[in-house]
Amino acid sequence: MKQQEKSINTVIVVGGGIAGWLTAGRLAAEHKSNTDVGVKVTLVESPNVPIIGVGEGTWPTMRSTLIALGISETDFIRECDASFKQGAKFAQWVDGGEDDYYYHPLVLPQGFTKTDMAGYWLNDGEQSSSFSNAVCFQEALCEQGLAPKTIRTPEYGAVANYAYHLDSAKFAVFLQKHCIENLGVTHILADVTKVNSIENGDIGSLTTKQAGNISGDLFVDCSGFSSLLLGGHYQVPFKSYRDVLFIDTALAVQVPYENDSSPIASHTISTAQEAGWIWDIGLQHRRGVGYVYSSKHSTESQARARLADYIGDKIDSLTIRKIPIESGHRSHFWQNNCVAVGLSAGFLEPLEASALVLVEMSAQMISEQLPPTREVMDITAKRFNDTFLYRWGKIIDFLKLHYILSKRTDNAFWIDNRDPQTIPQSLQDLMQLWQYRAPADYDFASNNEVFPAASYQYVLYGMGFKSDYSNSPHLLNDKTFAQSQFAKNKHMIQQAVSTLPSNRELLDKIKLHGLSAI
Repeated sequence: MKQQEKSINTVIVVGGGIAGWLTAGRLAAEHKSNTDVGVKVTLVESPNVPIIGVGEGTWPTMRSTLIALGISETDFIRECDASFKQGAKFAQWVDGGEDDYYYHPLVLPQGFTKTDMAGYWLNDGEQSSSFSNAVCFQEALCEQGLAPKTIRTPEYGAVANYAYHLDSAKFAVFLQKHCIENLGVTHILADVTKVNSIENGDIGSLTTKQAGNISGDLFVDCSGFSSLLLGGHYQVPFKSYRDVLFIDTALAVQVPYENDSSPIASHTISTAQEAGWIWDIGLQHRRGVGYVYSSKHSTESQARARLADYIGDKIDSLTIRKIPIESGHRSHFWQNNCVAVGLSAGFLEPLEASALVLVEMSAQMISEQLPPTREVMDITAKRFNDTFLYRWGKIIDFLKLHYILSKRTDNAFWIDNRDPQTIPQSLQDLMQLWQYRAPADYDFASNNEVFPAASYQYVLYGMGFKSDYSNSPHLLNDKTFAQSQFAKNKHMIQQAVSTLPSNRELLDKIKLHGLSAI
């Protein structure tokens, strides 16, 4: 049999953490690794490399990922310190004032698929309410600390769309246990010392210190920032986007709650600072807080002072971790029979929790389109590379959007972010179009966008952007329907607020009683 026709029977995942275990789990579940006829999935990780353990925010896609892996939502919530996330609140991003905030919720604007609600909101006097509150009932839930469902809602079911906040270290351990015990993944603790190529340039095997040679047909690089296979072995270059996204340092800290009944925010809070922003993520037993900033625009001591201002006196007893950030990605992600997932592929600042969703999307595509033979692998590789270069580009555009609309002048960080030289041309083009209409689905080429048009609407109009419809008033000729949708949203707010429990109340009930299975 020619090399090119070789069947893909064994997949080797290099590296653990969430990226490694989630990819291994997705492959093993889809390709029946726990049977005699399934594809064999082996995960090799060093016993000596610590997990970075940041990335506590997810997207609603995580629910379908957990379902695909056969994981109980109750078990996941109990074991991973998980809580519900219903979007993000951006505080002090526009002008830095105390009442300066907007939401990026996880529910589509009311009537979004039928008409341009943003246009009516801009033109029909609905601006007495924020855009997100006028068209979406979820802002009200977040402001009141309410959960997206009740204890009677079954696992993965929802009243309001939701994702999770989670303890990334606990989640990695939880996935590991599930993959080994239920999905048939083989786990090898060993340090990779050498990557062995075969004639066609593919990786044939890995030499390890503790377990000798490990052969495979496809190798998935989940080795973190070291990018052992794609970056190290294949020398695929890293493309930096530091000239677009300036943030290059994180100071992360775990903050305990005051007591066991302290409210748990049901959204990520991102509060703008002089040279970056502070994230605040509420888990069951603690908050994950961190200041990400640009070292060009702030010293470390200034950054620590901002973080201390935010957290208060208790920071003196807490451990602060400093983490470097290099925003960018590899020039491509699949080379020969090696594909990178997670930090080995790239990393962007955590503003919209894109890290884990990219892992999920990568794992899903590799699993669903796993080539049956080496002969067709290069076709899959090209599709994968094209898809993910597009996705990374779109995420960069979306993150930059948050900065270019700010009116803050308190630090050169904000002024420099508005410099057209730092704004990708693709985003500049869209901004020109949106001067005259709202973002729409046809502005985006993919049918599986990471951030759909609705997300752009929430950020644009949350930041005070105005689209001018005076040249095309005919686009707003269905006022009766629009008014009915605004009214419907007000009714949904009243209904949801009166029936949903607090985020903490629901989580406490789940720990005690569990959710009913689907």
